[in-house]
Amino acid sequence: MRKKFSFKSLATLLAVVLIGSILLAACSAAAASPTEEVPEPSNPGGTGPAISLTGDATAGAVVFTANCVQCHGDQGKTGVANPGSTDGTIPGLNPIDPGLKNADAKVFAQRVDLFVEHGSIPEGETPALKMAAFGDDKTLTAQQIADVIAYVISLNK
Repeated sequence: MRKKFSFKSLATLLAVVLIGSILLAACSAAAASPTEEVPEPSNPGGTGPAISLTGDATAGAVVFTANCVQCHGDQGKTGVANPGSTDGTIPGLNPIDPGLKNADAKVFAQRVDLFVEHGSIPEGETPALKMAAFGDDKTLTAQQIADVIAYVISLNK
């Protein structure tokens, strides 16, 4: 036996679909996070081999003291003056730029790695100082870079 077509049942179905769509859209909007701006180095390149290694923050502190402290300050707390750059300083790393920090340690490490691997030229007319490309220049080994990344992350916990 065939059922009769009913406008009432069609209207009910459409109402359910419409209400469901509205609820889904509301949930999606509430779940969406604001777009975060992630700083990127001026120099191109992807993550380096350090990302696949386990860093040691204690060893990273030693490497940081030998290679990074002169620009980023003791424990990364203060950056030195950088005349000609947009804000006139080298950024401190403790606390680090909120756009680099991430609750996921792997993402956080990848963001830091890009700067350590490839370096960066700060924005501004004529910055006096630029971030060295420690990986590209082979100034630091992959393990040393992994250690520095672990140290920087430990400063920002």
